[in-house]
Amino acid sequence: MEPAAGLVSRSKLLRPAASTTPDTYLISDEDTVYEQDILRDPSSIKPWLSYIDFKLQYGSVLEQAYVLERACTQLPRSYKLWKMYLEYRIKHLGKLSFTSDPAEFHKVNALFASALILLNKMPRIWELFLSFLMCQPVVTFARRVFDSALRALPVSQHHRIWALYLKFAKAASGKTAISIWRRYVQVHPEESERYIEILINAKHFTDAVKAYIDILNNPRFKSKEGKSVYQLWMDMVDLMVTRARDIDTSPDTGVDVAKIIKSGIDRFADQRGKLWASLATYWVVRGSFERSRDVFEEAITNAMTVRDFTLAFDSYAEFEESIIGKLLDKASTGSAKGTAAEAADFDLDIRMKRFEQLMDRRPFLINDVLLRQDPNNVAEWEKRVGLWGNNKEEIVNTYTDAIVAIHPKRAVGKLVDLWLNYAKFYEAGEDLETARTIFDKAVKVPFKTVDELAHVWCEWASMELRSNFFDKAVQLLAKATEAPKRSTVDYNDDTLTPQKRLHKSSRLWSAYVDLVESTKGLADTCQVYARIFQLKIATPHNVVNYAKLLEEHSFFDKSFRVYEQGLRLFKYPVAFEIWNLYLSKAVEQKMDLERLRDLFEQALDDCPPKLAKTLYMLYAQVEETRGLARHAMRIWDRATQRVAEEDRMEIYEAYITKSASNFGLVSTRQIYEQAIHDLPENQARDMALRFAQMERCLGEVDRARSIYGFASQFCDPRTTPQFWSKFEAFEVKHGNEDTYKEMLRIKRSVQAKYNTDVKFVASQAVTRAKDA
Repeated sequence: MEPAAGLVSRSKLLRPAASTTPDTYLISDEDTVYEQDILRDPSSIKPWLSYIDFKLQYGSVLEQAYVLERACTQLPRSYKLWKMYLEYRIKHLGKLSFTSDPAEFHKVNALFASALILLNKMPRIWELFLSFLMCQPVVTFARRVFDSALRALPVSQHHRIWALYLKFAKAASGKTAISIWRRYVQVHPEESERYIEILINAKHFTDAVKAYIDILNNPRFKSKEGKSVYQLWMDMVDLMVTRARDIDTSPDTGVDVAKIIKSGIDRFADQRGKLWASLATYWVVRGSFERSRDVFEEAITNAMTVRDFTLAFDSYAEFEESIIGKLLDKASTGSAKGTAAEAADFDLDIRMKRFEQLMDRRPFLINDVLLRQDPNNVAEWEKRVGLWGNNKEEIVNTYTDAIVAIHPKRAVGKLVDLWLNYAKFYEAGEDLETARTIFDKAVKVPFKTVDELAHVWCEWASMELRSNFFDKAVQLLAKATEAPKRSTVDYNDDTLTPQKRLHKSSRLWSAYVDLVESTKGLADTCQVYARIFQLKIATPHNVVNYAKLLEEHSFFDKSFRVYEQGLRLFKYPVAFEIWNLYLSKAVEQKMDLERLRDLFEQALDDCPPKLAKTLYMLYAQVEETRGLARHAMRIWDRATQRVAEEDRMEIYEAYITKSASNFGLVSTRQIYEQAIHDLPENQARDMALRFAQMERCLGEVDRARSIYGFASQFCDPRTTPQFWSKFEAFEVKHGNEDTYKEMLRIKRSVQAKYNTDVKFVASQAVTRAKDA
């Protein structure tokens, strides 16, 4: 009850003096019944309600007020009576204004104070009183009543008071409104955005920034407008930038704009460019151009993405251009008036020079950004070297920085190219000693693959060759290929460093053997080749080159042994080319026929059908020229069953040709029959036509007719009209009426067969759909 008691004490002067004489003249004879009911039960509210209802219908204003006041005095804890009385008094003041008759309003205020002494927990009474006060120009008194209401009522009912309090704040505006809203957001922080809006409208920008800081530091805050934390940050930054001159940044306020924006830069990594630009703009608005320039420099040298860099750099360039433009306008105005200042011209020249340097630095700055993103990007380091042009000192520094920064196992791109270009830079400057030093360091780098390390050794040897140090080159590759006599190292074992697996690099050995072959004798070259075969790292190219080298020196048997060594290392399909060369050379050197036959049989044992055609044809040719024709026919016969399906037609044609030339046309009949049986329908049809033509040449008309009849079963008249035209021409020339009719009967039966064949009809439909 303390809040209400305080309210009464503050409003004693507003209450009317108590009357010393009773107003009995306001009681008429008609009221006797109601008075007696009240006397019989003075603690009951019903007699009073009946009395009041009667007076409201038939009594005067004074009588109504008299009865209501007596009822409230008799029953001071009755909410219903007080509410009726207070509403009645407020209604009575409806047409009056506070300026014309303030005493009446003070009397009603005093009545509210009396009612709230015992009814201070009734929110409706408070709402009625507060609504009545909001119609009076008593801001301080009303604010105190609002505060008393909040103290008197439980927290669960405060929302009813705050609804009126906020309306009162809007009407009061100014500091009062801000003070009220400051208290309100302590209870309802979700309304902080409205509070900030009020502060901005009232031009309390420092307090608005503090409010932003409070909600951003509150991890539980959720924007009622659906804004994200970043959007709230940017709203705060925009406010600090646009109102930079109006915000108090003294130590007492706790608002350090630069520190706040930099914390946002750390927090929002994807928006750093925009925030850097905002910080620079803040100093521009404050008129501190040098600080703004420092911010721009820090932004472009610390940007992590090209987008952030572009945003900061463009803002920086625009800033410099605006300053230069103003200085140019000032200089032109001064020259027009004849008051040109030497200091101003000097300042303009400095700024123009600074702007030119800024634009020249742009490609380097972009390259810095990309290297900050990934210092292991070899391509970007190469670009940086190219940016320096002919500046040798900076090129060397760049190569040095790149080598230090790049982790060999994480390098993006070819790290070996960076090392090689570094060495070639000194080679181009004729500083071979430094180039050798770089190569010596490069061969110790743990590259990702052995091939990269081998490439370094090969390029080192190439440099020595270009400088005519042939022996030095041979010694380098000999050192690089040093290996234990029996090496158990697996070339593909990534757990070992490339240096330990280098002696298994076929690329390095190929370069070594080529170098020895061109600078040393045959014996040294053969030793290198022998070592390659011993390590089991020979490639088909090594095999062929070694064999050809021996052939050039007329060591044919040794070259054949090389081919055989290669065939032990490789299987089909790689072995096919080695077999092809080996057999061709063996035939050319007229190797013993039996040995040659054994080689052909070995070659054909595991040969895939797709590769067998060439070997069979060469085998048959050897038998025809050096062996027996019947052996050659058996080889052709084997070939028809062993080659791929797409090569069989060609084999059969060669087989028939060879058989006809050696044993006559009659000997080809069995081959023709076998071909028609083995070949697909399209090829069997052509083979049947050739067979029939051969029989016609031999005068065997009946045999030719039988062949035509047999082939007709897979010749649809609609798709193969050429076959039937030839069949018809044959019957016209060699047959009679009966045979011609038989041909027509066969044609009809074949057509009927294809018309009822489901698979054929479906395939024809698909073909027509594709053609359409």
